[in-house]
Amino acid sequence: MMATSWHAAPPAPFDEIAPFYDAVFTRSLIGEAQRKTVWKHIDRMWNPGDHILELNCGTGEDALHLASRGIKVLACDASAAMIEVAERKKSPETAALLEFRVLPNEFIGGLLPSRQFDGVLSNFSGLNCVPDLPAITNQLVGMVRPGGQLALCFSSRYCLWEFLWYLSHREPRKAVRRWSGHVQSSISGRPIDVWYPEVSTIADAFRPWFRLTGISGVGTAIPPSYAEGWVQSHPRFFSTLCGLDRITSSLPIARTMGDHMLLRFRRSS
Repeated sequence: MMATSWHAAPPAPFDEIAPFYDAVFTRSLIGEAQRKTVWKHIDRMWNPGDHILELNCGTGEDALHLASRGIKVLACDASAAMIEVAERKKSPETAALLEFRVLPNEFIGGLLPSRQFDGVLSNFSGLNCVPDLPAITNQLVGMVRPGGQLALCFSSRYCLWEFLWYLSHREPRKAVRRWSGHVQSSISGRPIDVWYPEVSTIADAFRPWFRLTGISGVGTAIPPSYAEGWVQSHPRFFSTLCGLDRITSSLPIARTMGDHMLLRFRRSS
């Protein structure tokens, strides 16, 4: 029944932007800087030979990075167009370590892995589009080995950069749009619901099977991606912001007030 419901769904909202997603975000100054912050943490979490499940993998940049380190990755995304882009990035060196599959987060429990995964990655807000986080937890419990780690990157509810950016552009409603915890946005003209849960809400959703072990800011000093044109016009200042970001990303208050926050969990025994 679950598979029938999923296959009957309309094309994913991100299908239309898949062909130029890498040009707009992945290869942008802001996109590269924020992704490097995430990589710094996940490179400490998993080792060559591990098998990782990636949710909402997009065009496969994170999966490719992990594979380059000798890590096997099963990467899933709701967008068939995103998966097509990711498939084209495979190389002879990484092909044996990478499997891409069209599968929304909500149906991840339908996977039947040959063994439990050593970890799970969800980068750049994919889980912000899931209204029922405990349902995701229930599906992951049997898929992650005891001691396995989760790296989940959420959009933060309170983003200082966004607040100041939109206030300076005289758009006060946009400056506080995340604060309610729920926003209806649009991708390619199609509505999409986005939730901004607080850290305590996320931690509660993953208990008791997954214990929160760390929080790091992603984009605490670096602005959100819509400021790309501005940072390209101020390269020296952006370089300074990147240096500052490495400091503020670990500070207790600042780490939850950036564009994103990376939450790390460990599977209980």
